[in-house]
Amino acid sequence: MDMHMTHYMELLMTNQPWNLIIYMVIPVVLAETIAISELYLLFTGKDSGTVKTLSRVSGIIVGWYFLGIFVNLLFTAVIPLTSSNGWRGFADVVAVGFYLLGVIPLFGIALLGMNFICSSASQRERNKLHAIFVGLFLVVAHIAMIFGMVDPSMLAGNETHGNMPAMSHPK
Repeated sequence: MDMHMTHYMELLMTNQPWNLIIYMVIPVVLAETIAISELYLLFTGKDSGTVKTLSRVSGIIVGWYFLGIFVNLLFTAVIPLTSSNGWRGFADVVAVGFYLLGVIPLFGIALLGMNFICSSASQRERNKLHAIFVGLFLVVAHIAMIFGMVDPSMLAGNETHGNMPAMSHPK
């Protein structure tokens, strides 16, 4: 059986363990810190303290960090793959696209934490928006992971994309 991988999976597997840490571990650990903090705050009814600060700081860091990843991958992967017709099929585009869509909720969390958006809204409304951003990130990240693990030739129709050039990744 001849198997191929999406550019998403190739990115994570190249330059081990560094790409895995840079593109998956750091953003996911920070996002999960926020999610777990939100659950703690929800169940305890607290709206301040160390856990709230941890969540806020994690949100600001991950938002800016992921914006850097987005810009980097846009110029080193998405634009070159699109201009050279280097995509490996539908699953490849969905995996990379949904991974990069994570910038919307993560940067939204950062902007919310820095009071650049919704600064005049009530704390309850800000908490709702924060929870929506966290949930949205979890959805897009999981879609990216699912499609990223698919052999792209399964969803590529009649074409074979196994001979496409490999994506270059930052070392």
